[in-house]
Amino acid sequence: MCKKIGFIFLLMIIILVQRWNVPLSAQAAESFDTEDVDEYVTNYIETNGLPGAAIVVVKDGKVLYEKGFGHDSNGKPLTEKSKLGIASGTKPFTAFAVLQLVDEGKIELDNPIVNYLPELTLDDVRWKQVTVRQLLSHTSGLPNPTIVAPANTLKEGVERLHGWKLQSNPGKKHFYSNANYWILAYLVERVSGMKFNDYLTQKVFLPLGMNDSISAVNSGDTVKEFGIPRGYVTLYGTAMPWTEMEQMFSGAGSIFTTASDMGKWLSMHTNEGENEKGEQILSQELLKESYSPQPGSEKYGLGWSLSSPNIKPASISHSGSISTFQSQQDIIPSSGYAVAVLLNSFTPTFEHAYEISSGILQLTEGNEPEIKAPVPTIVDCTLGLMTVIYLILGIRGIIRSKKWSNKRKYHSAWRFCLKLLPQLIPVVGIGWLFFVVPTLQNNSSTIKDAFGIFPAAMLLLAIIFIIGIVIVIMRVYYRIMLNRN
Repeated sequence: MCKKIGFIFLLMIIILVQRWNVPLSAQAAESFDTEDVDEYVTNYIETNGLPGAAIVVVKDGKVLYEKGFGHDSNGKPLTEKSKLGIASGTKPFTAFAVLQLVDEGKIELDNPIVNYLPELTLDDVRWKQVTVRQLLSHTSGLPNPTIVAPANTLKEGVERLHGWKLQSNPGKKHFYSNANYWILAYLVERVSGMKFNDYLTQKVFLPLGMNDSISAVNSGDTVKEFGIPRGYVTLYGTAMPWTEMEQMFSGAGSIFTTASDMGKWLSMHTNEGENEKGEQILSQELLKESYSPQPGSEKYGLGWSLSSPNIKPASISHSGSISTFQSQQDIIPSSGYAVAVLLNSFTPTFEHAYEISSGILQLTEGNEPEIKAPVPTIVDCTLGLMTVIYLILGIRGIIRSKKWSNKRKYHSAWRFCLKLLPQLIPVVGIGWLFFVVPTLQNNSSTIKDAFGIFPAAMLLLAIIFIIGIVIVIMRVYYRIMLNRN
């Protein structure tokens, strides 16, 4: 009897030891419930009227989950293999390419950028002090203007900076600027002797097995050259296919990839810089540096955003959005989990990709994420209600134009014009936004692009503009006619 009890006790110890010897990642993988992710993402995109999403979840260098939801603008199902724009999610890749060249001894992080690009000048003597590290961490002092001249190559893109001035001393403050990453992409070209897109393909994408990823120079190339379906803009809780605004975004927002490929990228980051073949793609030292706060930039490393010290668990992340796509990538060092969310839509009032990623990370921690009220839909519908009210009041004002002019029949011309100012001021302001801004600096944006940035708000402004013009014309017309009589 004692022998049997001893045998059973020994067997239990062996089983427990074997259980303890199972890697933590394997234990976590067993507890990771993909059905919970399915349910959460499905409910989220339905609640918020999003056309689709592609998701990947990684832990300790292994992909646990990858899936697409919804459809693209061609009506085809969105899958983990669908190409979607990650917008500013490109910046960690650009930084990675620069750090590879640092690894090879071809670039020094703290050398001035003019050492490598002497032809690149700004209208600011402080430019000579700006280092590669400061460009990577957005502490160069470069501004981030909304309106810039068009360009067809990286060389043309950086040449647009010649008349710019820094908005702070180099290394002192963090100012997020796409221009930093145009310059860094051009730096990769000059130092490597390869086109930036070719460098990414040969030195980053292919070694990681990211065979479905591309980088474009201009946003227009994505449809013309690569045949990627258009993304969407959201309006009143639904989504409309839209054409991406034409812009040179190489290095700052140019990558189109898949959830499956993002899984390989994040697997490398959660596996100390090694790809699935065990090859070191970037040294652990530089990887760690890229995840670390930089001088003058406590919340940004070298290509990565860093969470505040008081937020637990700490995360390394980057979001991205262009006018028809949105993305989020998050790495949680303490748990080994990483998530990427790719959306084929853009919502101006809310970062859906960030919210979805946060919800999935809550699931990995054993928590149940809350799907909140669709705030963007509420905002849009509020603007829609304002649009209807203004339209009704505007039509009433048009109908009453004759009566309004008759009451002011004997006003002097200047006094009459003053009474028109409440209608004229919005017309002039909105007209400037719609018709003048798209032509500034010969940029390639159009009135349609302006509408796509925030459709619900732009529709309201368009109604205000049209009603204002019609009312002014009708009031002036009736004044002329009444004075004739």
